[in-house]
Parts: sequence; C-alpha cells; structure tokens
Amino acid sequence: MKTRDYYEILGVSKNASEDEIQRAYRKLARKFHPDVSKDKDADRKFKELSEAREVLKDPEKRKLYDTYGANWQQEKDRPHWHGAGDKGYSRSFHFSGDDSRQSADFDDILENLFRQGAGSQSGYQHHGFDSPGRETEAEISVSISEVFHGASRTLTLQTYELGPDGRMQPVTRTLQVKIPKGITDGAVIRLAGQGEPGSGGRGKAGDLLLRIHIAADSRFKAEGHDLYTVVAVSPWEAMLGAGIPVQTMDGTVTLSVPRGSQNGRKLRLRGKGLPKRNGSAGDIIVELEVRLPDHISGEEERLFLEIAKTSRFNPRTKYIQRAGNQTQD
Repeated sequence: MKTRDYYEILGVSKNASEDEIQRAYRKLARKFHPDVSKDKDADRKFKELSEAREVLKDPEKRKLYDTYGANWQQEKDRPHWHGAGDKGYSRSFHFSGDDSRQSADFDDILENLFRQGAGSQSGYQHHGFDSPGRETEAEISVSISEVFHGASRTLTLQTYELGPDGRMQPVTRTLQVKIPKGITDGAVIRLAGQGEPGSGGRGKAGDLLLRIHIAADSRFKAEGHDLYTVVAVSPWEAMLGAGIPVQTMDGTVTLSVPRGSQNGRKLRLRGKGLPKRNGSAGDIIVELEVRLPDHISGEEERLFLEIAKTSRFNPRTKYIQRAGNQTQD
C-alpha cells in the first residue's frame, strides 16, 4: 500500500515554514480528534496527522524525510548517521541535554479543557545519557462556582508518542486535579512528574503546568477576587430608594439602593466575592441599570403626565449633550 505524503496529509507545501505546519496541524487535529469527529476514519486520520507533524516539525527528521521519503527511518538508523561528520542528523551528540527542538500537544478529551501545550517526547533517546523531561503547559477552564466552592476534576488525557518501532501510538492517562478555592484567572497548578517523559531510561519526567482560565458566567465577571454584576432597577426605586434582591454565589441578599441613585452607579457588597487564602473574601460590585417599563397602564400614564407638569427637573440643563459610544442595548 502506498504511503501517503506527510505534506499532503497536512495540506501544506514542501517549503512550508514551521509555523505553517503547526497551524495546519492544529486546524486538522481539532477536526479529526477521535473524541470530537463523527468521521468513521477519524482515529486513523488523527494518527496520520500526529505522525506527519512529529516528523515535519523536527528539522533533522524533516531533512531525512525530504531526502529519502518513506524510507527516512531506515536511513536514520544506519550507523553512518552517527559519524563525527554527520552531527546535524543525530541527537546522539546532544550531550548537554539540548532538547530545545522537542515539543508536544496535549489534547483533552473532556470538552476541550486543554488548549494545545508545548513539550512532548520526540522519540529520540540520548543513547545511555539520562535527560529529564521538560515542563509542559496547558490550560484548563473552570467555572466561577468551582472557584468559589473548590472542586476536584478527573481529567483523561490522550497523547500520541513515538513507540520503540518509531511509529506513533496512543497513550492515555487519567489525572485527578484539585481546584483550590479562590484560585484566580491566570494562576498555575503544577502537577509534578506529569509533563514530558524523561529519556535514557532514568530521566525524571517534567511537570505539567495547568494554567487556570475562569470561564464566562452569565451573572458575574471575575477580576481577581472581586465579582462584577449588573442589576436592573425601576426609575422609582432609583429615585426613592429601595431594598432589592441580588444573587450572590451562596444565596440571595437584599441590597439597599440609596435615594437618587443614577443609572450606572456602583454599590459594593463586601465579603461576598471569591475567597482568599487568608480566609477573607473579595467583594461583589453591583452596577445599577435604571430601566423603563415597556408598557404602562392608563393610571401610570396619568401619574407620569402629572409629574411632567409639576416637576422642574430638566436633565439637559445639568447633563449637556456629548459624544456617545457605539454600544447597543
């Protein structure tokens, strides 16, 4: 059976840059990931993509592949590639632990919790020299509720690594991750020994760094340990003052709206935000949004007409006309 061309698999030209190869791989990997795609050949296509990228991302392997095509692995394993005059083709001379060309992808099979990471085993051994694996970074998305209460996640990772025969093979791992209370957006959880495998037989595995991303929430926006929310009030509640219900992360409280509150005024619920390590908590900042009724009754119209006749308030006297923004309701 004819072996498919790696460039054809990724849909790139033979002079494609490393960035172009990486972008093409990411696009197709999302499309054909076995846990996302409905294509009956998704598993085979995903393996082909991983194998093609593994070869073309590495300058040494790519040069061999461009020269020998499908027979590049056999040529790689020939003794003359390890001669003193051919150091450009072999990792056996990287005694200093130079693995800067190694990289990897962690594809999360639980609703794309992870974005593409960096760092994975390249399949090359250091010929008897133990070398530690590199740190690997990925991103995990968590809800505000998980940050507020704390949570435990079971994550299943499926990666593709080069096996002893030089072919890509799937490796599945299950990790138990604890989400600490009050962790902030951008913070990092370190999982020791869960990153790139070491080489040489006794090389220590690197760590997996999970960068926290707090997912969008319909009620709150998190900034540090503070939560921001917008609550609608009626014109008479804003004018006369009122106690209005406001949802928090652990129930509903009554917020006191001062008399004469303007649209956009911000009020603070202290200690109702996200927890901190010292036992305290951030605040909830409530922005008031004064809303008019869509429809009014005859009696309501009469009362508004009476106000219009008796009130001396002219908003254009105090608030002059000015340029506005382009946001819409």
